[in-house]
Amino acid sequence: MKKLLAGALLSVSALTLAACGEDESSKLVVGASNTPHAVILEEVKPILEEQGIELVIESYQDYVLPNKDLDSGDLDANYFQHIPYFEAQKADFGYDFANAGEIHIEPIGLYSKKYGSIEELPEGATILMSNSVADHGRILAMLEAKGLIKLAEDVDKTKAEVKDIVENPKNLEFDANYESALMVQLYENEEGDAVLINSNYAIDAGINPLEDSIAIEEADESPYVNIIAVKSGDEDNKEIKALVEALKSKEIQDFILSEWGGSVVPVK
Repeated sequence: MKKLLAGALLSVSALTLAACGEDESSKLVVGASNTPHAVILEEVKPILEEQGIELVIESYQDYVLPNKDLDSGDLDANYFQHIPYFEAQKADFGYDFANAGEIHIEPIGLYSKKYGSIEELPEGATILMSNSVADHGRILAMLEAKGLIKLAEDVDKTKAEVKDIVENPKNLEFDANYESALMVQLYENEEGDAVLINSNYAIDAGINPLEDSIAIEEADESPYVNIIAVKSGDEDNKEIKALVEALKSKEIQDFILSEWGGSVVPVK
């Protein structure tokens, strides 16, 4: 009888310890674009696991749902958007979000199946760009830096629109009526004369932004840094801090540079 009682007590103790062990670990659910964000997060998983944090990655194909799901509480954080888009989303939808950490930059590129350089673009060439207004400023600023257009001097370039172009020597036509995720398909189908594509979509489709673009944004001059977004107040949570610290570690920064060779650039 004593042996049975001792065995029962040991079983209870084991279950109690197991339960305590489970309490010591925590789960962190992060929404991310497939590439490069989810790929980077996969590299972070073992780092967080060593700290008792289970990282669960939810992949998204669009730029709308990750913020909706963060707002609803389905996600603890998301990792897919740059700062100007983040700020625009907060203004448009009233999201009470915070920037928990700046991680990397994905230079946006101009691509063409018809022309091998921006100099070859003909008079009146049609340039296709997404309907993501938050990206229009960076696109136009990049085209200005490449000498294709000139923007009004008093315009905030992160908020520039086509109407802010004051000089357009080649009389380029801009068509901004497409979803961001469709830009690769338009490029592959040789629609328009040139197409602006976000690097995450380009890389996901096997396109090398550095080699395949005819013009690309200079990363070191870009304010379009991709961030970890959380609900306001959560930026101080230990799991979020651990995630940001891991993403900014030398191990992960070296991985980013090695994996994409400059098409994705970590920030310090």
